[in-house]
Amino acid sequence: MFKLILRLILRCLYRVEITGLTHLKDMPERTLIVANHTSFLDAALLYAYLPVDATFAINTQVANSWLGKWAARVCELFAMDPANPLSIRALIRRVEQGGCVVIFPEGRITVTGALMKVYSGPGLVADKAQAQVLPIRIDGAQFTPFSRLKGRVRRRLFPKITLNVQPLHRLKIDAESRGRARREQAGKELAQLMTQLMFETTPQHLTLVDRLLDARRIHGGGHLIAEDIQRTPLSYNALITRSLLIGRSLAAQTQEDEAVGLLLPTALGTVVTFWGLQLFGRVPAMLNYTAGAKGMIAACETAQLKRVVTSRLFIEKAGLAETVAQLAEKVTIVYLEELAAQLTTGEKLHAWLQSRIDPWLKSLSQRQADHRAVILFTSGSEGVPKGVVLSHRNLLANVGQLTSTIDFSAQDIALNVLPLFHSFGLTGGMLLPLTSGMRAFYYPSPLHYRVIPEVAYDINATILFGTNTFLAKYARVAHPYDFYSLRYVFAGAEKLQSEVRTLWEEKFGVRIFEGYGATETSPVIAANTPLAHRAGSVGRLMPGIESRLEAVPGIENGGQLFVRGPNVMLGHLLHDQPGKLVAPSSSMGDGWYDTGDIVNIDSEGFVTISGRVKRFAKVAGEMVSLTSVEEMAGKVWTQAQHAALAIPDASKGEQIVLLTTEEEAVRATLVASAKSEGVTELAVPRRIMVVKSIPLLGSGKTDYVTAAALLAAAS
Repeated sequence: MFKLILRLILRCLYRVEITGLTHLKDMPERTLIVANHTSFLDAALLYAYLPVDATFAINTQVANSWLGKWAARVCELFAMDPANPLSIRALIRRVEQGGCVVIFPEGRITVTGALMKVYSGPGLVADKAQAQVLPIRIDGAQFTPFSRLKGRVRRRLFPKITLNVQPLHRLKIDAESRGRARREQAGKELAQLMTQLMFETTPQHLTLVDRLLDARRIHGGGHLIAEDIQRTPLSYNALITRSLLIGRSLAAQTQEDEAVGLLLPTALGTVVTFWGLQLFGRVPAMLNYTAGAKGMIAACETAQLKRVVTSRLFIEKAGLAETVAQLAEKVTIVYLEELAAQLTTGEKLHAWLQSRIDPWLKSLSQRQADHRAVILFTSGSEGVPKGVVLSHRNLLANVGQLTSTIDFSAQDIALNVLPLFHSFGLTGGMLLPLTSGMRAFYYPSPLHYRVIPEVAYDINATILFGTNTFLAKYARVAHPYDFYSLRYVFAGAEKLQSEVRTLWEEKFGVRIFEGYGATETSPVIAANTPLAHRAGSVGRLMPGIESRLEAVPGIENGGQLFVRGPNVMLGHLLHDQPGKLVAPSSSMGDGWYDTGDIVNIDSEGFVTISGRVKRFAKVAGEMVSLTSVEEMAGKVWTQAQHAALAIPDASKGEQIVLLTTEEEAVRATLVASAKSEGVTELAVPRRIMVVKSIPLLGSGKTDYVTAAALLAAAS
């Protein structure tokens, strides 16, 4: 009777919804229920809604408190000290007796809003007692006054609470593992299961607009969310209002699902225009303004763009007048300044009113999760750029993968200097913050090496996105206190050099989290996180991603990586087949994307990249990674930039040529370094060519196409 009354109260106050009810039926004799710990309501929620009488394993201190003593009157409690081995043994015996036992593996209520450290004890209990694990995610209780997130989230009296029940799971432990190693493995298996739980219970049927409106509902319409160098921050309400105004103007000139080019910098105007197109069901195609007229015209032809939106001020400051003039011969150029000048007071009032009413906003388009949301273009670092079509599901899955592994919060301030035409800048620098309540600051160029550290200091940035090249430049000129407020620095797009990692740790006391991805995967495939980090690797695969390795002749460790998951693109657009979507497919089958990278995945799931298949040279029958050649040169000449290329060689098949900005570079120095490091001399470049600068793409990656042209011209 008490359970029924409690369930009725909870349902009335919090509109409690439970999903996955079928997984609660016919539970095996030994079931260990594990749940994330969001608030003091968690145990009451599980007690009220579990269809069986469960035993709750709780901390000894809680059991001895007045609340624990009162709870012991209505349900069975098992008091334990997670740090005491004897308590773990006693809990194992209790689970072996049968029935259902509930435990919170984090051991404490979250103070970050995300999953915290998962103790190994509960995993060992499941293993030793041969119990099946039933994961349950509690969502919504973190927004109640009963959570420990005061000041981190906007708490409310009666938010909606959901209990997401996942299928039964048995931990996979190596049969030969014993002792401490077995305990650690059981703990890691349970931690991965909890991470998977957080991701799989993140809604993936939403559109970007749905997710933006949900974020506004959670954090409040007045919550400041975006800012740029004009220093006029926008709240959720202001962002949506402005997006409506621009979006309606563009919708009058376009059709539903039409792709519209955006030729704009990393600034609020770009963010507003992007969301304006989303609100009215148009598809932003993010043009790379560093690609030149020829590259942008090719992109417009590939995506069949009729209109390109830009800004006169941006064109003037970026010196793109001639480029845009050539582009205007192929497409219609739309200027934001002209759209803004045409807005009337009535339209502004209409947008202000409409922006506050979610059903009205959602009625503007009929987009679904699997519809295309954005078109990006590959960097073209090794060939002709391709169009990459990403759906709403792709993008939000990647955001969900990140938020399920890293504790972002509404108190974070993300500094994004990466271009929004780059997938890292778009997903990490815009979609992730705006849909998670983080405040994002947009700076138009990553090349202002002396200014950006000052900006980080001025805005108290807690999160920074960058590439190895950019992070190295910032670190060398920044004051040691410029990055005092940073919690996390994320590096991607190119390999993070150990010298750069060490420099940041020693000068700023900041650890860089290296990740790995591709435009085709929205983009993150793997990443180091605070809970799972290994220097030199790119971290573990994101939850929900399947992987396979295909052997490559000449490569002993690892293989060519293929991935499949909800963040893998809808397909490519090719220049010779304009407008035709080519779905991902490879030797592994449909839906599998060939990354073209050679990687090694160790027993703990950490991924180490050896290089791209195309970035290997075959010298005298041996496979040599050109990336490793660049790393070797970087260790010798730390202040210079390097690019390794392979060219045909009559006697050895191929030879390696190193382009470097080091004026004193000689081959003998590299030979000596290779010997001291135990590296084969085949990996030492046959030739060294000194250049003034290594050509870079807008994303910060080395432009190997242009580098090869420089080498060819010099030859």
